[in-house]
Amino acid sequence: MIRNILLFFLLITSIALTAQRTNSSPYSFFGIGEQFTPLTVEQSAMGGIGVAFSHYKYLNFTNPAAYANLKYTTYSFGILNNELTIDNGDVEQTSNSTRLSYFTLALPLGSKAGMSFGIQPVSSVGYSLSNSILDANGDPEEITLYSGDGGVTRFYGSFGMKIFKNFSLGIEADYNFGNISNSISNQRANVTLATKYKEANLVKGGAVKFGAQYKKQLKNKLLLNAGATIKMGNDLKVTGTSHTYSLTFTGTGNEIVRDTLQFIDVDGEMKKIQSINGKYKLPIKTNFGVGIGKFDKWYLGLEYENQETIETSGFLNKSNAAYRYGNSNRFSVGGYYLPKINSISSYWERVAYRAGLRLEKTGLLVDGSGLSSNFTPVDDFGISFGVGLPLKQLSSLNMSFEFGKKGTTDNDLIQENYFNFRLSLSLTDTNWFQKRKID
Repeated sequence: MIRNILLFFLLITSIALTAQRTNSSPYSFFGIGEQFTPLTVEQSAMGGIGVAFSHYKYLNFTNPAAYANLKYTTYSFGILNNELTIDNGDVEQTSNSTRLSYFTLALPLGSKAGMSFGIQPVSSVGYSLSNSILDANGDPEEITLYSGDGGVTRFYGSFGMKIFKNFSLGIEADYNFGNISNSISNQRANVTLATKYKEANLVKGGAVKFGAQYKKQLKNKLLLNAGATIKMGNDLKVTGTSHTYSLTFTGTGNEIVRDTLQFIDVDGEMKKIQSINGKYKLPIKTNFGVGIGKFDKWYLGLEYENQETIETSGFLNKSNAAYRYGNSNRFSVGGYYLPKINSISSYWERVAYRAGLRLEKTGLLVDGSGLSSNFTPVDDFGISFGVGLPLKQLSSLNMSFEFGKKGTTDNDLIQENYFNFRLSLSLTDTNWFQKRKID
């Protein structure tokens, strides 16, 4: 029955997401696009915490060591709806996008180990920007359009195992892949044909993460949890082709290609277009956290994540005078409250109530003037809350709501005000590795 519900829900979700744009953020222009932190809907509702948290039926995308405590086979998938308002200080524009957040399966391996594998988006590209140069009369003299689409996805596998009674270790490996297209179009006044430079890139690479968790029983049935992860540095290779061509635009905005050019003017020098062979270098990322609570009653956790400077080279969206990368970090606090897990008289007493907040320095610094003189950090702040609605056989329908702000209007930049609605369905099944008894 669970498998039938899962297939039906996945089919409906796939149909709903068809033809939906998965990103509309101008900040997805940089690097491989807007990056997503792997989180379940439950974690998102608690401000993104998870490195110290583990549970017998919930998934955990932050720390693979948490799967050592898994007791039930769990199927889970989630979707995200993002309502985004872009503000440059003078004009606001609102857009909406929907995407699949994850599709995953987790299962216990005996009483002291567990594993999970699935698919998740890593980044998304979906920008469309324009820059106009006006003459003395205020009429457009030159218009440049920047656009991009695509993204990167990952397949992952996680394994966690209890080493001692209250101490677990875990490992996670993933493979990242995706296609990203970036282009720059230029149209000048009194010139019949426009010029367009376009890159079509393939991104791929792998990564490994190690995790550890420890828990200690305190007085009054309190549990103290601690956790840490380290994701080893890795490279995402960027390969592809590029070409330049002249074109005209129809009245509806469609392109009519005229000629493909073999050379392009780069800083006043005519150069032949070369094959793309770039790199997106990700340094080591560390995450530490602690939490305290009562089993299936309440939990409160704190978490800190840090990563040094990202480096890019060899493709269109590489660091230049307009932007660069610095160290990134995130601080999260959150938790949940469950009034009475086995209540018979009230359904709402069996509902899990979650809340949290997140402060994040993305590591991206942008100079709105393009003169490499005033780089402004693009920070992110979000407040979230949500509920876990219990279904039959320990399954649950989880929702989270997040209000946040990214970026600033200072230094000619763009501020994004967003509302994220996340929804997931987690279905539990019998343990595949449990020997069935015959009465």
